[in-house]
Amino acid sequence: MSYGLVPIEPWDSTNERGRSRMTSAPLVAEDRGLFPYARWRAQLPSLAQQFREGKPFQHIQVSDFLSTRLAQDLSDEFPVPNSSAWIQYKHYNENKTGLTKRELFPPLLAKVTEELNSPEFVAWISEVSGIPDLIADPELEGGGLHQSGRGGFLNVHTDFNMHHHHKNWRRRINLILYLNPGWQPEWGGALEFWDVNMRHCVTTVLLLLNNAVIFKSNEIAFHGFPGKLTCPENVSRKSLAFYYYTIERDAVHDTHSTNYMPRPEDGKAKAALIWLDKQAVHLYSKAKERFGIGDDIASKVLGLLSRKRRTARVEPSPASQDADPIAPLPTPQDSEN
Repeated sequence: MSYGLVPIEPWDSTNERGRSRMTSAPLVAEDRGLFPYARWRAQLPSLAQQFREGKPFQHIQVSDFLSTRLAQDLSDEFPVPNSSAWIQYKHYNENKTGLTKRELFPPLLAKVTEELNSPEFVAWISEVSGIPDLIADPELEGGGLHQSGRGGFLNVHTDFNMHHHHKNWRRRINLILYLNPGWQPEWGGALEFWDVNMRHCVTTVLLLLNNAVIFKSNEIAFHGFPGKLTCPENVSRKSLAFYYYTIERDAVHDTHSTNYMPRPEDGKAKAALIWLDKQAVHLYSKAKERFGIGDDIASKVLGLLSRKRRTARVEPSPASQDADPIAPLPTPQDSEN
């Protein structure tokens, strides 16, 4: 199915360095046919009201976000995280992988990414959220392709509030599109939204194929999937994540990193480890801001540590296998959702 795309160059399996890449020609807006603007514009008043009334913080879940066929094709095209381009978000508060380099996305995923970062789509997001002058992030900082295998998790948190490489960009809106056909609820992984006091989960977002969630990113938007995934080894939790910002004209003094929080059932020992890891993430985020370093450096370090931990296990017990089950990348951070 063409989805109205203009002709593009074939997707090359490797570039000059042996990495996957894609090349494409620019699209004319009316030729894209990737997002059903007419359908969702007609429902803007209802969508905006649902967003405003979302609990425990402003949000909306949108089923059948794209066409069913397009969503299935995106899922089929979703790459296996088997190259060093994938960032390893592997520390005490999360276990997942991510890809932010758009030039390495397969063709259709690249086109949808382009569409959901387009001025036309960002204007639609502004109308749904009621936040004017939103801008997209072409760098996909912390976003892009996310994937978690068996044992993956993401502790409950609020997001970093300022872009690491653009100090006056304030993060305002998150959009996550799930691409998981056949996902079974007993495998876990549903996105949990918690109350401001971190006493209980208020609502969950299902990982169904073509289910999207749009939510306001602020200091009370506690979310995550803290339970370890129990999906089969050959299955992964897949999503596309996009973050939208506004530009602050005055100096910003309330910057903060990802704020991981313990659940009531986590206990004091685990809560202490969550806090310690949060401090490490904060220091790393400040280094990113000051020195302009990318997540690939930390990813390689985390991948090396992951391999060393695995090598040290002579006869791992089932419990230890479940604690860190994702195989390391050949070579190998602060991510979201």
